[in-house]
Amino acid sequence: MPVVLKTIVLLALSNVFMTFAWYAHLKNLNDKPWYIAALLSWAIALAEYMLQVPANRIGYTALSLGQLKILQEVISLSVFVPFAVFYMHQPLKLDFLWAGLCLLGAVYFMFRSPI
Repeated sequence: MPVVLKTIVLLALSNVFMTFAWYAHLKNLNDKPWYIAALLSWAIALAEYMLQVPANRIGYTALSLGQLKILQEVISLSVFVPFAVFYMHQPLKLDFLWAGLCLLGAVYFMFRSPI
């Protein structure tokens, strides 16, 4: 598997875990004390780090630090939108599209050839 594809797959999986760690407690643990939510979120985040750290190490062999960061942001929004709509039952808004288009601009600048 190519390095960039391996990085994308690992980062996508890590983002699924991180999105749940950051936001699922708002739906599932709203009646529990905040520290319970924090402890459970840390447990989920550990799984995220087990994927994210190797993803960044692998990706850094072929991508610059800036490219890795922009890739992470694009994947993060790509994971967050379905999570927000399907899991958290938030309305699908055009703002997600506009944010995505802004990120595409960032991708262009980070991945274009040096001037």
